[in-house]
Amino acid sequence: TVDVPEFNIDTHEVTVAEYEKCLSAGKCKRPKDYTRNHYCNIGESSRLDHPANCVDWQDAVDYCAFVQKRLPNEAEWEKAARGKTSSRYYWGQQASCKHAILDDRITTGSVPGEGDGCGEDRTWKTGSKKPNAYGLYDMSGNAGEWTSVWYGKNSLQDYARGHLDGPESGSQRVVRGGSWDENPGNLRVSFRNVKPPVSGRAIYGSIGFRCAR
Repeated sequence: TVDVPEFNIDTHEVTVAEYEKCLSAGKCKRPKDYTRNHYCNIGESSRLDHPANCVDWQDAVDYCAFVQKRLPNEAEWEKAARGKTSSRYYWGQQASCKHAILDDRITTGSVPGEGDGCGEDRTWKTGSKKPNAYGLYDMSGNAGEWTSVWYGKNSLQDYARGHLDGPESGSQRVVRGGSWDENPGNLRVSFRNVKPPVSGRAIYGSIGFRCAR
């Protein structure tokens, strides 16, 4: 078991509208190449209530600092996501577009033949599905979420010993929650994804974040 001290976490993923306030204040920067494809929400006036995605790890850190918060560590994130349950997902043992924004390879929407994003091939507005028992939205699906920690192969054992800040260094940051373009297995509360903190040539259209304190 992991003992997680009390903390607070945002009820929803940081939205484009919220991120743009940080841009206007000069404390955040626009994701590079954010106009290169239709997955990126920042700069799209019709998606102000969608997750602020395509952001690198430092972009997320800068935003949370702007609102006097921080990224959650991995143990905090999982405790929040579980919502008092021990099941595979916070709603039960099976996942579908009834519960979360994901790639179920079945649902049809505005993009013909595309199961990503439950047929929309992108994120949905935050809070489109029911919250967990803590009242938190999109802890599984919609956008994956940056956490504060580096990935380490012994991290879970370290957490159990009370070292919740993770390794002091690394090459990849932990991303949790799964996203609109991932299969149901990646939305499990326990699933760990990892990404380099800087996107390089890729664009992190499936990654957003929320803040904690």
